[in-house]
Amino acid sequence: MVVNPFPHSYVRPGNQRASVAVLTAVFLLGSVLSQAQTQNPSSAQNPFYGSVTAHPAMDDTLKLSLDEAVKRGLENNLGLKQSEAMQKSLDGEKLEAVQEFFPLIQLSGGTGVYQHNLAAIGFNSSVISKFASFFPGGVVPPGFSSITRDDLTTGQLQFSQTLFSGPVFDGYKAAGAADRAAHFAKMSARGEVVQQVATAYLHALAAASEVDNAKALLDSDQLIFKQAHDAHEAGTVSNLDELRARVQLQAQQQALIAAENALEKDLILLKREIGVAPGQKVALTDPTPYNELATQTPDEVRDVAYKYRQDYQNLLNQSVEYKAIHAAYRSYRLPTLTFGGYWGVSTVNDAGTHGNFAAQGTLSIPLFREAKLRGDVEAAQAQLDSVNAQLAELRTHIEEQVRVALLDVDATRQLVTVARSNVGLATRTVSDETDRVNAGVDDNLPLVEAQSSLASAESNLIESLYQYNLAKLALARASGVLETQYRVYLGK
Repeated sequence: MVVNPFPHSYVRPGNQRASVAVLTAVFLLGSVLSQAQTQNPSSAQNPFYGSVTAHPAMDDTLKLSLDEAVKRGLENNLGLKQSEAMQKSLDGEKLEAVQEFFPLIQLSGGTGVYQHNLAAIGFNSSVISKFASFFPGGVVPPGFSSITRDDLTTGQLQFSQTLFSGPVFDGYKAAGAADRAAHFAKMSARGEVVQQVATAYLHALAAASEVDNAKALLDSDQLIFKQAHDAHEAGTVSNLDELRARVQLQAQQQALIAAENALEKDLILLKREIGVAPGQKVALTDPTPYNELATQTPDEVRDVAYKYRQDYQNLLNQSVEYKAIHAAYRSYRLPTLTFGGYWGVSTVNDAGTHGNFAAQGTLSIPLFREAKLRGDVEAAQAQLDSVNAQLAELRTHIEEQVRVALLDVDATRQLVTVARSNVGLATRTVSDETDRVNAGVDDNLPLVEAQSSLASAESNLIESLYQYNLAKLALARASGVLETQYRVYLGK
């Protein structure tokens, strides 16, 4: 349902019931706008997991960088399109509120044939006889009919202007605050899109790295199997070594199949995020990013978040909006001054044209509606207190998010360091065991075990890099600078 906070009746004096109903509807705006910041694991409930497909699939492979993916996401993401539509709607509501400060001028005209029954409007025979002196001879003509007919042509210019109305002024303030809140909701939605797309891209990069590692390990296992097979054929090793190498080779083939399948599914999810047809072939052009962020204190990041967090700015403007609504309800106790009138011309039965006009000023003073007004004011105050409480809680929540994000960044950075060290150690172990097997010092069991350890170390490194990059994205989002600085945080 599209909330229409400021229809024409919102600030027109004399229609307070409609105005109050609309003001109440504006209270619902906060919950609508805050949907852009809410994350849902279900794509059926969260539009940010979907997009509008821009083009059908083509035969050529689409080269896709992270920047290109983010660009496509911002162009096609369904959740962002809904937020943009909401802002456009509220832009229109603000224009309607602005209109109340300008005069309403209308031009109308018409022509027609009219028939009147004089008796029906009070001119019976006794009344008409009183006008006998106006007839020739001072006598009402015999057979005078009370049914008359005339041709009437009119033209009229109408004017109306509100000179003073408290609800008009406060309604305009509320409309402006609602429009700004919608803007920040849209910007928050853009940040959501960047985070979703970047996460999907990084996950696909991790899956692609798993495929590359699986292929490299498969090549190594094929070489080990060939050596074991040749050695068994030569009679220098037992059949057990060949069987062991074959099992390791087939296990790695399974791992490669699973990794390739996971990559294809991750690419489908990425394409859904950015509006690319599911059947379109894509190739990720960026490597897995890595950089270490400069040290930041929680207080520094928190101050940046208070300045740039879109959800925080959204709630600040909602507070301004509800203050204006509260003031609008209170201002219904004040007099309302309006001015209106018209100027026109009319022609009856070709008897000539005559001008006519009216000018009228109206001062409306509410005398007694105290129970209704007090109830509206108290309800508005309750809404204002609620949003102020949410604002205070959000300040605390932002600091918590900042501190958690900084902890995650530091922890995942250390995990990457340890994972890299483990990959180096596992690589050296494989190299040493390969030399021992080639020298005939040992069978290939330690080598197979070393290969498994290297595969595990490589997977741990890939997962650690992925988690580290996600932690940096979360820190950028907590700071409110994700859209503008995700490249800096990821090290692109």
